[in-house]
Amino acid sequence: MRLRPDEDVSLKDLERGQRALVRDAAWASLTGSLYGGVVLVGFALALGAGPFHIGLLAAIPLIAQAVQLPAIMLVEQVRQRRKIAVLATTAARLCILALALLPFVGGATDPLTLLVGAQFAIAALGSVGACALNSWLHQLLPRDSLGAFFAERLFWATAVACAGTLAAGQLVDHWPFASRLDAYAVLFTAAGVAGFISSFYLTRVPEPPMHVPSHDTMLARLRLPLADRNFRNFLFFMAAWNVASNFAAPFLTVYLMRHLGYPLGTVTTLWVVSQVANALTLYLWGRLSDRLSNKAVLSVAMPAWFACFVAMVFSAEPHAHAFTLPLLYLLHLLMGTAAGGIGLANGNIGLKLAPQGQGTAYLAAISLTGSLAGGLAPLVAGSLAQWLETAQLSVIVQWALGRPLHELSVFTFTHYEFLFLLSAAMGLYALHRLSRVEEGPRISERVVVQQFALEAMCSVNHLSSVGGMLGNLMSFGRLFDRRMHNRAVYRPEPPPQDGP
Repeated sequence: MRLRPDEDVSLKDLERGQRALVRDAAWASLTGSLYGGVVLVGFALALGAGPFHIGLLAAIPLIAQAVQLPAIMLVEQVRQRRKIAVLATTAARLCILALALLPFVGGATDPLTLLVGAQFAIAALGSVGACALNSWLHQLLPRDSLGAFFAERLFWATAVACAGTLAAGQLVDHWPFASRLDAYAVLFTAAGVAGFISSFYLTRVPEPPMHVPSHDTMLARLRLPLADRNFRNFLFFMAAWNVASNFAAPFLTVYLMRHLGYPLGTVTTLWVVSQVANALTLYLWGRLSDRLSNKAVLSVAMPAWFACFVAMVFSAEPHAHAFTLPLLYLLHLLMGTAAGGIGLANGNIGLKLAPQGQGTAYLAAISLTGSLAGGLAPLVAGSLAQWLETAQLSVIVQWALGRPLHELSVFTFTHYEFLFLLSAAMGLYALHRLSRVEEGPRISERVVVQQFALEAMCSVNHLSSVGGMLGNLMSFGRLFDRRMHNRAVYRPEPPPQDGP
């Protein structure tokens, strides 16, 4: 097993490495689906975790991104990225494998404390590995084929993650033995083994020697983004978005399982619906961001995301009913669609605003801002949820016809529903911060919605022989294109101002 850099990377080596990277992503996604996300929250709840523990578990991976700063120095010093990435990720997977022992821990040892400690170790080691891997792939992969390569890698990673999550939920729900904690032990063991296979494929990827190191200090490079007024406004927006989104999202699984009473299998199915919607609409969002702007995509996708959280509160009013689950599937479908646009546009606008040759410092500033803001949000939300555990806010209508007094409860907010509403309110401030970011001409939200519908219609036409035939026989498509072009009036955006 060779972990040192290769002196020469041939075209054959590159093709072999790309195939290995696709397999690595698939096995790594299987590891994440069997250990993290919905499964990890379900395991924590089974151990008796409260809202603060859930918030802490959600915050750790984001806060651990700060480890990338010393990791950058480690990579620059050692200059063997494959060795760092393989050793760090393999150590993280050993920690995942060790989680299989937690259901059997007894005595005075608190398994929740061990779970939090293991989660921090896994996240920190994963952050070191990701730092080395990002630098490695940035130099290895040719620029002219990035789209096709990452599309294939993302497809297999998403497909395997969905299958793994569904299987994990069904295993826990239909575990034939007395203790369901044993089912989680099986899942963590399988996740660790899948992680080791992922590490093996990572060793098969060639590593070219690193470029000559820069003599600028890391602190000096990180000052550059803060001196750029427009990029500073973008950092304010990223902080606001990460606080608003991570204030409620980590508690959605808890809300579905504890408040609405759905089993883990149903919750994992909802997650898969969201991921499939995300993957299927990513291409449409990409076309829109290229044709219009990333800021225009965000101005539509972000309100849709937060509106779904508000609608979640009313999906079970006054209590869970026959239409609650279909509504939840619809909301997860819409949230997955919106999340695809938000993730794509946030990444693109950061790359677009970063000057050529200074990408490392600018992207590091985005990562640090997002991780610190996003890590703080679930900690505060978890503490608040603990305090609001018995709180209730009701809107009641009373009326009298004669002597008896009648009343009707219009809606009632309890516990985690307060977090969803607060998250949506914070989303309004995030949209305000977005308005201060400059990115080309201003485009109305109406144009974005129309263009998204048009792209969806075009995709259906490509998939449907009937749609394609109608498009060839009739000229409505060209008339619609012309009408859309005439109605898309672009107005220059006023220059943003600093400050909140």
